[in-house]
Amino acid sequence: MLKLNNLSPEKGARRNNKRIGRGPGSGLGKTAGRGHKGARSRSGFSQKPGFEGGQMPLHRRLPKRGFTNIFRVQYTILSLSDLDRFEEGSVVDHDALVNEGMVKEKDTLVKVLANGEITKSLTVDVDKVSRGAAEKITAAGGSVKE
Repeated sequence: MLKLNNLSPEKGARRNNKRIGRGPGSGLGKTAGRGHKGARSRSGFSQKPGFEGGQMPLHRRLPKRGFTNIFRVQYTILSLSDLDRFEEGSVVDHDALVNEGMVKEKDTLVKVLANGEITKSLTVDVDKVSRGAAEKITAAGGSVKE
């Protein structure tokens, strides 16, 4: 019967550590498995990530394409169904969205899209509102300020 006192790993599952630099009888004496000369034989050797032994590394061999537009304007997108959690007649502006946890403080621009439905009349005061979203908000009795 298997008990804690007779548990042992399978034969060959565990090996002894390499005892490096302990004389010729160990099989890893003299140069301690590092070979002769070269960077790898020296103490303190470390290799940069991506180094391929002097061959042109992969990240430099591959072609580079496209560019990053530094003037890109990034909006945080909200759906009309997201705004439905606010109370009837409340003003939905940047501060209200931050308090509700829908927008992070650092996000500056917010855009509302016409995904979903809105059932309450709200005053929406954000950076951009799509035409379809504005129509749905006014149809529900609310107003839009941009």
